[in-house]
Amino acid sequence: MLAELTHRCPLACPYCSNPVEMTAREGELTTAAWADIFAQAAALGVLQLHLSGGEPASRRDLVDLVRAARDADLYVNLITSGIGLTEARLRELDAAGVDHVQLSLQGVRAGIADMIGGYRGGFDRKMRVARAITEIGLPLTLNAVMHRHNLDDLPETIALARDLGARRIEVACVQFQGWALLNRSALQPTREQVAEAKRVVEQARRDLRGVMVIDFVPPDYYADYPKACMGGWGSTGLNVTPDGTVLPCHAAETIPGLTFQNATRTALAEIWYDGPAFNAFRGTDWMPEPCRSCDRREVDFGGCRCQAMAILGRADATDPVCRKSPDRPAVDALLSEEPSTDFIYRRLEPVRGR
Repeated sequence: MLAELTHRCPLACPYCSNPVEMTAREGELTTAAWADIFAQAAALGVLQLHLSGGEPASRRDLVDLVRAARDADLYVNLITSGIGLTEARLRELDAAGVDHVQLSLQGVRAGIADMIGGYRGGFDRKMRVARAITEIGLPLTLNAVMHRHNLDDLPETIALARDLGARRIEVACVQFQGWALLNRSALQPTREQVAEAKRVVEQARRDLRGVMVIDFVPPDYYADYPKACMGGWGSTGLNVTPDGTVLPCHAAETIPGLTFQNATRTALAEIWYDGPAFNAFRGTDWMPEPCRSCDRREVDFGGCRCQAMAILGRADATDPVCRKSPDRPAVDALLSEEPSTDFIYRRLEPVRGR
């Protein structure tokens, strides 16, 4: 389960995947409400909890939330930019029961990292936090968000992860949802960059076998076949937003016509099993052709519903990145666009509290 504790964040990343319309601070769940959701999740069978945002360190009760999650016997992964964390606070979080920390990385040098994050001094703070994490003994994953402006630095990015003592690096090419859609033409890497990145990853996996795990999330638009959305819509994971709305995937609210329930008013188990949003694209019965008769229908489950919505305006269509999709030309047209040279930074105040 991904618990989006807040949409507040000190960074202004142009690739932010959070909704364009964010939840205001006054709309965020209380500590007690989150603790109840964690207990419900554990009873439902959830094993791993990812505490995310925004920036989860923006919550003053973060230590209490970690403690509540561990009381529910959940494995706790903290997903953070590192901004707002100190060594003292990390030690508190360690004592409260954090099992693992996933630290975002915008670049391997201060100039590019701070430019992308829109936060001067952010890179240096991240490096201090990364070293504190490993000194305390917490397992560290670096989440390196890659795109046109930093993908050429991939060898240095992997080397930095090793130098920092990371046990894992996720080389995550930007996925175009939420705010990132506004910067698609500025962030989309070239085909040549992607081919070289694949070569670098394969070589690094051979060189660092047994030392560091390297995960690679390639750009969707260059794929021949889509990834299974969340391992299959409503099959593997769930997201809870800052105000308690329960989603089948991070961007599901971009799909009009779906009814989303709130964990403060409806039991989490009821939402999971019977919720209309979770059942909307479960399994294979909803699929159009060519998905319905495709031998990959239970491999990728038609791909990403939110991506189909973002590109085609139809969530029930075949993911257009698929080479078998009749709508693949729409993706090819996007790849042929002239790249933008400017970012639209995410410097917006939250505007709602449901």
